[in-house]
Amino acid sequence: MLNPRKLSLKNVARILNLYPPYLGARVKVKLIDEEEMIFKAVMPLTPLNRNYVGTHFGGSLYSMIDPFFMLILMNKLGKGYIVWDKKAEIQFKRPGKGTVEATFEIPQNRVDEIIKDVEEHGKIEPVFEVDIIDKNKKVIATAIKTLWVSKK
Repeated sequence: MLNPRKLSLKNVARILNLYPPYLGARVKVKLIDEEEMIFKAVMPLTPLNRNYVGTHFGGSLYSMIDPFFMLILMNKLGKGYIVWDKKAEIQFKRPGKGTVEATFEIPQNRVDEIIKDVEEHGKIEPVFEVDIIDKNKKVIATAIKTLWVSKK
């Protein structure tokens, strides 16, 4: 398995674009800002990710957002920390039709808070939220990810 901490973020995006579930669902990953570690995932509606009623399959919507908060936080915290996915929830708001996208970032002030909280408590479970939007900027789903973070 490749260690994302040893790869450039551009290479992480390239590898994610070759990840079989992303290929099948036609998810495209773009690195928007390497310094701030901002990613965008984009997914068109295709026969390979369409559900029985003709809208985006919920599993494809979830898979499109799955790794990003963990990857970003791992890279921002560095080798002295352990970061795991702990829990995930997705709230569907409206049917996903056409191309959808989600943008992922963790501001440095949030990273600083996480470092402080880990120092005080030994481990923490920070929560992150991202909206999946359609081409009209309407929210079709909100995903909530809980991570588990501790020092090594």
